[in-house]
Amino acid sequence: MTFAVSLLAGLDVHDRLVLGDIVPLGSQSLRADDILQDAFHAGNADLVVIARAARPVDDPGIDTAGTRLTERISADPGVWRVTSYWRGHESRLRSGDGRAAVVLAHLSGDNAARNNAARRIMESLHGRYGPLTLTATGEAQVRVEAQDRSETDLRTAELIAAPLTLAILCVVFGSLVAALLPVLIGALAVVVTMAVLRLLTEVMEISVFALSISSALGFALAVDFSLFVVTRFREQLAQGQDASQAIAVTMRTTGRAMACSAATVALSMSALLLFPFTILRSLAVGGMTISLMAAAASLVVLPAVLTLLGDRINRLPVPGPWNAARRSAPPVERGPWYRLAIAVMRRPLAVAVPTTALLLAMGAPFLGARFGTLDDRILPPGAPAALAAQSLRADFGGQQVVGGTMILLPDLRLTGQNTTGPLDGYARRLAATDGVLRVDTAGGSYSGAAVVPGPGRRFTGEAGTWLLVTTAHEPYSVANSELVRSLRAIPAPGQALFAGPGAELDDLRQSIAGTLPLALALIALTTLAMVTLLTRSVVLAAKALVMNVLSLTATFGALVHVFQDGHLRWLVGDFTATGSIDALMPTLIFCVAFGLSMDYEIFLLSRITEEYRSRGDTVTAVAIGLQHTGRLFTSAAVIFAVVMAAVATSGLAVLKMIGVGIAVAVLVDCTLIRTLLVPAVMRLAGPVNWWAPRLPRGRRGSGDGSAGDRRRVPVGAGAGGPDGTEPSGPPAGTP
Repeated sequence: MTFAVSLLAGLDVHDRLVLGDIVPLGSQSLRADDILQDAFHAGNADLVVIARAARPVDDPGIDTAGTRLTERISADPGVWRVTSYWRGHESRLRSGDGRAAVVLAHLSGDNAARNNAARRIMESLHGRYGPLTLTATGEAQVRVEAQDRSETDLRTAELIAAPLTLAILCVVFGSLVAALLPVLIGALAVVVTMAVLRLLTEVMEISVFALSISSALGFALAVDFSLFVVTRFREQLAQGQDASQAIAVTMRTTGRAMACSAATVALSMSALLLFPFTILRSLAVGGMTISLMAAAASLVVLPAVLTLLGDRINRLPVPGPWNAARRSAPPVERGPWYRLAIAVMRRPLAVAVPTTALLLAMGAPFLGARFGTLDDRILPPGAPAALAAQSLRADFGGQQVVGGTMILLPDLRLTGQNTTGPLDGYARRLAATDGVLRVDTAGGSYSGAAVVPGPGRRFTGEAGTWLLVTTAHEPYSVANSELVRSLRAIPAPGQALFAGPGAELDDLRQSIAGTLPLALALIALTTLAMVTLLTRSVVLAAKALVMNVLSLTATFGALVHVFQDGHLRWLVGDFTATGSIDALMPTLIFCVAFGLSMDYEIFLLSRITEEYRSRGDTVTAVAIGLQHTGRLFTSAAVIFAVVMAAVATSGLAVLKMIGVGIAVAVLVDCTLIRTLLVPAVMRLAGPVNWWAPRLPRGRRGSGDGSAGDRRRVPVGAGAGGPDGTEPSGPPAGTP
């Protein structure tokens, strides 16, 4: 019933989503843009229509068609202003060969309204108007195409990920019934989250990427949680317990760790709420929702199903060598993960030092990261809006048509012929800055030392005076952002408010830099609290935090190496390298990947802590804990990587970047971190692992509520104690 209701409620969720703004809420560029639009009808166009003809655009027949095209676009109710070559015959709006011209449409309303207007206009024109062949680009058109492609790519990713996930689970469990349960729980979590996101669109903007990432994240998390629950349930059944006893032990141990893990992932995602960006906040809401839905499905629905199934969980065995290997499984001390852990802990320094050095080397490219933002190049190079943008750059000098920097001087109100003085000196200082091509003002146009007088009436009014600065750089490039920062440092006649792409990117970078420390502190504190609550050890919590940060170094290095420098296109698919990475992506990927890494860490530490409290020996506890969980978190990581790789098949650079980044993060985490660094560091720490502030008598908790956990065990006893001896094998009674 829940599945059916959620499915119906979330059916039209994709129609209510937007791409999401990169402009920080409340930023200077946003305030300046609002004033410029309201008071001066100024601003960069949302829709850029390029009209190309077989003859020069000044030919009488072409001129007539261009004029009618301009009128038709102007007549759309979503258009509040149109600038066209065929109205003012500005040379900047005509191509170098004279056979193409530009019509700039300024659209009204919020993102959704502007997107709808752009879609309506271009669909009504069908790519042609009389003798004119039409293509379109601009922010609204790019959003339209990105949203459409996101919906298509999401379906493709689901079709790729679901069967591959089922195949991996069949190998892991050796039973089709057991393998189907995580997939069904994952589907339930995704459908419920779609319904929740649909409800949230009524009160806030939800980014189209929130649905794509939340769906992939939720499916993988639900599969991950279910994998651990089903495995522990089958383990308890194999020990002779009935279904009710097995599910009780499973929920007390794995269920507790899973609840802690889900809370950690959700809290990690909640850090994105601190950033004043619609796209990050909607992703935070989606990620938090899906984490909690995945946990709820695994804690409520799955136990009920497992209780009903009982021993039938092993029905429909999947033929293959893995089943024979599972039936003849060796004792724990001869298991591959046990032997690997023991080998690592025999020479912990010899493992920890080179592994850490390798991770730091993999992260080294991030030291050269340049943070920009994506424009039309978010789309595949062959997308219509991307091709039109390339034509705009090549034939019109794109930055001279759209993307100019606007400077509002609200304290400077010019009257009569008083157009010189402070404004003239300020404009000359701006024009003399490297990278500035031209400055248009109420007193004329400035280019270097040259000044061309002009009336410039549109540059002044009751709200003050504004200037238009044309630069030599791509609008959303790092170079343009740095140029705007230099222009902001030039003394102005009164307050100066900057708007335009360069100012937006500069505001974005400053906003991230200002908010990031608080977000990192929130993640660190919540992580320390959750792991300490689970393990009762401050040292293990601090170790988990450091290990997770270290595991992400390789991810950030890969982002720069691939997407900034343009390597490995043959592996990740075609995209346009811009010489920078999107400034929002490291923050987003850090929050998601950190939560996922902590998910694996919590399951591993939970089992290690359980074994330590039962046996009192660090080395044996680590080895047995890794033997019981190593295959599971490796399988979970492979499944997660498969899901993220499916997301990375998208033609959208943002989804490709997120998919590759998170896939690299989980694979590095389950190999280098969990199987090598964690055993090595825990062996080096020895009894210090279990240090915690002394609590008042009667308040000492247990790891999972079992009787074995409630008895105190001497710290450092046995082979893992301070004497440094190694275990010859596990104690009797090892499960």
